[in-house]
Amino acid sequence: TTATTEDTTEEATGFQVIKEKFIEGGWSFMSLVLVCLILGLAFCIERIITLNIATTNTDKLLGAIDENLKSGDVEGAKEVCRSTQGPTASVLYEGLKNASDGPEAVEKAIVSYGSVQMGLLEKGLVWISLFIAIAPMLGFMGTVIGMMAAFHEMNTSGNSVELNQLAGGIMQAMVTTAAGLVIGIVAYLGYNILVGRIDKVAYKMDELSVRFIDMLQEPA
Repeated sequence: TTATTEDTTEEATGFQVIKEKFIEGGWSFMSLVLVCLILGLAFCIERIITLNIATTNTDKLLGAIDENLKSGDVEGAKEVCRSTQGPTASVLYEGLKNASDGPEAVEKAIVSYGSVQMGLLEKGLVWISLFIAIAPMLGFMGTVIGMMAAFHEMNTSGNSVELNQLAGGIMQAMVTTAAGLVIGIVAYLGYNILVGRIDKVAYKMDELSVRFIDMLQEPA
């Protein structure tokens, strides 16, 4: 019970510190920075879910298609693709639709539709890159405004300036800069992780497409 109480106290203290820093940074700029964080995380989570679906059971999918093709059931292979989520299944389905026109038609359909699926996988990355750029810029803008407030205080106070009179503007400058940089770094890490995952999905899609074309060319 004591340990639980201590943990609760630490969480409350941590939240209180974050709240104080948010207020010190100025609610106007800190709210904008917070919006960047929330939207950036939302786009990252949505892309992670999409990419997880895209990489689920791709080898199993190709095995099921192979079984249907060996038994001459092209419609069954199409149904397997239709019932499977992810870009790989969609690409292979387009290939199956053109299977009667020969390997060249299949390859052309796979390449064309594969580029469409890659565009869908990269959807949302442009917004994450926007938050990578805009969060630090908002932080630096808060810094400039905070320093302007500090110098304005110096200018209006004459020759006698107390340190605590400048502390507010300087604190706002430091907090907004730190918040903007932290969110920019988090968004940048998320962006690069997603790009790496998309590259892996693209490689797997290409690999399965080649194997799929080889399967179609095998004698029945």
